[in-house]
Amino acid sequence: MSPSVVTYALDRLADLGIGHVFGVPGDYAFPLNDAVEVHPRLQWVPSANELNAAYAADGYARRRGAGIVCTTYGVGELSALNGLMGAMAERLPVFHLVGTPSLRIVRQGLICHHTLGDRVYDRFEAISAAASCVSARLTPENAVIELERVIDKALEESRPAYLTFPMDLALMPITGTPIQGAPIGTINQHDSVAVELDAVLDLLMGRIAAAERPVVLPTITLRRYGLVEAFEAFLKASGLAYATTPMDKAVIAEDHPAFLGMYNGARSTPAALQAVVEGADLLLDVGGLVMEDLNTGLWSGRLDASRTVALSADWVQAGDQVFTSVSISDVLVGLTRRFQAGSQRTSSWGDRRPVQPQPLLPLSGAGDQPTGSASFYPRLQRFLRPTDLLVSDTGTCLLQLNAMRLPAGVAMESQTLWSSIGWGTPAALGCALADPDRRVVLVSGDGAHQLTVQEIGVMGFTEVRPVVIVLNNGLYGVEALISETGHAYNNLPPWRYAEIPAALGCRGWWCGRASTVAELEQALAAINVYDGAAYLEVLIPAEESQPLAAEVIETMHQTRTPKPLR
Repeated sequence: MSPSVVTYALDRLADLGIGHVFGVPGDYAFPLNDAVEVHPRLQWVPSANELNAAYAADGYARRRGAGIVCTTYGVGELSALNGLMGAMAERLPVFHLVGTPSLRIVRQGLICHHTLGDRVYDRFEAISAAASCVSARLTPENAVIELERVIDKALEESRPAYLTFPMDLALMPITGTPIQGAPIGTINQHDSVAVELDAVLDLLMGRIAAAERPVVLPTITLRRYGLVEAFEAFLKASGLAYATTPMDKAVIAEDHPAFLGMYNGARSTPAALQAVVEGADLLLDVGGLVMEDLNTGLWSGRLDASRTVALSADWVQAGDQVFTSVSISDVLVGLTRRFQAGSQRTSSWGDRRPVQPQPLLPLSGAGDQPTGSASFYPRLQRFLRPTDLLVSDTGTCLLQLNAMRLPAGVAMESQTLWSSIGWGTPAALGCALADPDRRVVLVSGDGAHQLTVQEIGVMGFTEVRPVVIVLNNGLYGVEALISETGHAYNNLPPWRYAEIPAALGCRGWWCGRASTVAELEQALAAINVYDGAAYLEVLIPAEESQPLAAEVIETMHQTRTPKPLR
């Protein structure tokens, strides 16, 4: 007997290598909920709310290649939209499965709950579809062909997909022949046209050979398409040096010998890197740089387009030359083979590094001195293990972590472009479930943490073992930073953070609070030998979050009437 629509859909998504479904149950989604509960390859994760579920699926997709969030019609799907828009911005294939009222209800025109009472049953589809690159309403007749179209498009663009399941149709058997799918890592997401690919390879080899000061700028696109190893092979074969922007931090480990540092316009680290990158006679943009404010030092970067060759996922631009149907994976492999096969030596920096990447942060503070950013981040840097996955929530902590060089082997996830505070806690849950071989270390400000703290209880329920570090300064620090003056609306309720895991049902967690440097050192040492999850509250003085200079805030917001040019 053929599988039902909902069972077949779950089978095809499980084929990709997805093993968990994040969501909140709801009556219209019961066919989905029930099918996940008995599915041999999927585990239901009971998220505290739909927004957290979407954030968690985002984190999961970062480490596993794709994720699933499941919600009910209307109230559920709309609650998840902010998280799905973040996945859309950050290019993550999250499959949003939504159970909708049965066609029996729709065709009778019955007014049902979760609607506006106006008998417009598809009102929410256009809204939710806007947070995806592809969508479909699955039926017994179209399930096989539509799922292939949706999966192909979601993986091709590395962005969310939206699938609706009318409650009655979801339980009916499909009419087509089921397809056995393949894991994401074995799927060729783009194909190249040979003549275009050869032209691109000829162009790049020529440009690299002619360059005296080339710099490579790899982007997070490499991780989204599983091309990190291919890029590392290219670096080894070519001998080129590279820098990353904040959005692309730690796309490969920052102890790599070719790593120069973090390019962020006037806020680059080390500072000398700005001149190196902007003075390069060839910039190889691998994946598509996002010239966003936080990714360019508030647009202070000056990258010359005439000296840039940009490799997007499936097309290449070099000045006014555009090459289409060219896969970035084929370009990397082709360049690597040409370097390996030929005697061409790159005219890169040779044995002289143009700039040295940031060293370890100097230790600051001791003993009974109060904790602060200056004492916390250097100790965090030394606390991290080579296999750790550092997750940074949006806020002042992300600004600090972006400027900090990560120890050997440490990976990192953040949400620079969408920048939704509160993303970090649920995303850390998703990362921990998707990548169990790494210890997840979450750093979150107290403001961001208060938005999504319920997911700590889900961490305990699923028995993941992260290290959660909450920096408590009593306010929305990043908002205070970019306000013209201090505002009461940035102040937070005073929570007793170290007591939260126990209150939310977490068992066996190490929990503590550090207000002095000695307490911080003792806590980090204890966590590193503890065999289990940990939760540490670290006090940070509110006085650190002073407003930036007025001209910096104006650059960011651009609210004043421009002065006439003289």
